[in-house]
Amino acid sequence: MSDSVAVASDHLAEHLTSGPAAWTRSYRRRAAAADFVVAAVSAAGAALLRFGLQPSVKYLVLSCLLPVAWVIALSIFGGYDARFIGTGSDEFRKVLNASWSLTAGLALLSYVANDELSRLYLLISMLAVTMLDLVARYKLRKRLHRERDAGRSMSAVVAVGHETAVADLITELRRERYHGLEVVAACLTGESFATEVAGVPVIGDLDDTPDVVRRCGAQTVAVLSCPEIDGVRLRQLAWELEKTGTDLCLAPALLDVAGPRTTIRPTAGLTLLHVDHPQLSGPLQIMKDLFDRCAAGFALALLAPVMLFIALAIRFSDGGPALFRQTRVGKDGGTFQMYKFRTMVVDAEQRLAELQERNDLDGVLFKMRRDPRITAIGARLRKWSLDELPQLFNVLLGEMSLVGPRPPLPAETERYADHVRRRLVVRPGLTGLWQVSGRSDLSWDESVRLDLRYVENWSFALDLLILWKTVSVMFRGSGAY
Repeated sequence: MSDSVAVASDHLAEHLTSGPAAWTRSYRRRAAAADFVVAAVSAAGAALLRFGLQPSVKYLVLSCLLPVAWVIALSIFGGYDARFIGTGSDEFRKVLNASWSLTAGLALLSYVANDELSRLYLLISMLAVTMLDLVARYKLRKRLHRERDAGRSMSAVVAVGHETAVADLITELRRERYHGLEVVAACLTGESFATEVAGVPVIGDLDDTPDVVRRCGAQTVAVLSCPEIDGVRLRQLAWELEKTGTDLCLAPALLDVAGPRTTIRPTAGLTLLHVDHPQLSGPLQIMKDLFDRCAAGFALALLAPVMLFIALAIRFSDGGPALFRQTRVGKDGGTFQMYKFRTMVVDAEQRLAELQERNDLDGVLFKMRRDPRITAIGARLRKWSLDELPQLFNVLLGEMSLVGPRPPLPAETERYADHVRRRLVVRPGLTGLWQVSGRSDLSWDESVRLDLRYVENWSFALDLLILWKTVSVMFRGSGAY
């Protein structure tokens, strides 16, 4: 085992340029400094707007104390908790919770002390500090993501589980490095004689995990679902890791189910994980439909001049039609005519058969990085996703949604496995998780996984997040061909 540990140590040194405690402390200091500054600016701005250049002593003192109170409130509500650094919405939710609570606390203190605060001052200062702090935290997060893309500010992970599950975890974490987790060693369960998994050295089995953690200097152990790990062995591992302060992460057997759908319920002495059904019908889906149609109508009115210019440019480039119509499969397997700006030569469909052997993707999709059928203007439209603008008409007609799985071809759905057909229970989308996570650079399996994750965990907040990220992806033009 000593040679494997040495390899793991080299792997750790190669990818982790500084210890997790160092980068965590640095991030917390930057976050606290940003919180203090935005609170000071907000308080000073509120006093200036409300009282001009001559505020009373009471509001001068309050403006000086507000930054300190803001940092304390964020600390109380977990705004500096390392578990929420860099990913997820919890960090921003902590800011909002601190804002509501501090506002209520100041109002209550004013009432108890019988010393009324200016409502305008309180409104301006707390609204400003909340909005500015959310922007500051977002900027800090993007800076952290850039550091992680360069291999810095990472946490070392020991993965425990079956070989295939560990390989999937390694691949996922490498593809989405912004999570800040780097697998440096693996402990395999079951019968396996592998010496490495996806380039990561294998060091022993489940029983060796505590020793591997100590010798590799890992900060997290990720235990993947497998029958060899029962409750007793998992508790023993947790007790061993408690001695070194190592985080323990568990991957449930039911994957890609988000937190809002899961609830821990104690029943008859057992701790059961209750999983709610996804929201595929009802009032929220009606609201989604109304939102999609209204947003599509507004976007069409706003983008009409741009779309007219693109249509004329395509028409005059080779004399062919500006629009391309294609049959796609929608909700529950129904078909519809999807509209796009034409980006290929007029006889592109007839030339498809001769190019099938040059497919750059696995699975049922056909994609070529250098498809000879794409026109010069079509390549530019595809890079910025402008060819998809006519799909707004499909959204307006209720055939598509703004956000959803990729609309498949009938020939593709005929080759679907049973679990893949789950993507057809919702309307296909103009954009989706597949587009903001790599677009055409994704493999077939990754695209399916993202589409199924969207179906299982749909919410309005997720739709808005995907729409926000879509704008960034369009400007970068990455993964489009």
